[in-house]
Amino acid sequence: MLKKIQKGSLVETAIESLRHAIETEQWPVGGRLPVESELSEALGVSRNTVREAVRVLAHVGMLETRQGDGTYVRATRDAGETLKRIARTQLTDQLEVRIMLETEAAKLAAQRRTEQDLRTMTMALDARGKADADLAARIRHDEAFHHALVAASHNSALAELYDYFSHAITQTIERTENDADLPEPSQEDHELLLAAVRRQDSVKAEKLAGDLLAPSLKALRKRGS
Repeated sequence: MLKKIQKGSLVETAIESLRHAIETEQWPVGGRLPVESELSEALGVSRNTVREAVRVLAHVGMLETRQGDGTYVRATRDAGETLKRIARTQLTDQLEVRIMLETEAAKLAAQRRTEQDLRTMTMALDARGKADADLAARIRHDEAFHHALVAASHNSALAELYDYFSHAITQTIERTENDADLPEPSQEDHELLLAAVRRQDSVKAEKLAGDLLAPSLKALRKRGS
């Protein structure tokens, strides 16, 4: 049941009301929304406001407007809003997900990596080592190495998921690099991981990928972050 809008930005509030209705499956995926006039009456706003709210939700992929046919639910999740929610989760939660993704990626990379993959990872890791005290550069090259590792898994679904989660991954890298109380994964630890991938030792690569971040995760759990 849609709630009438009382105050605030009418378009923003209409978007939130429609998004909530879609996420709670008041209209199923593939289902058709009520016509504009009905939505306008249900929300207590003008048809122009409804039209703009629908346009925004179509832009983010939740709705699909079909000319002369109506508006249909395309997805129950707004990818952008999901990313915002992920960003608001605890660092511990983000780090746990990152470890899950990277350990699987490391195992697959050891089995499937190509010579080009190895060159890309080596270049990123060498640049990370040379960055030394330049924190911004070290973080940038660290990200590049981990993205190259995931790409070397040659699993497109895993790579897409990792890219989708990349903002949270960047946050975990920045926190482990900037927070003096968190153990920073060393250059040597990264080199050992790359060496395992190079010699195609998938068991060792999987373990080393987990070991990179395990001390930081342990420290975060200890202090309840």
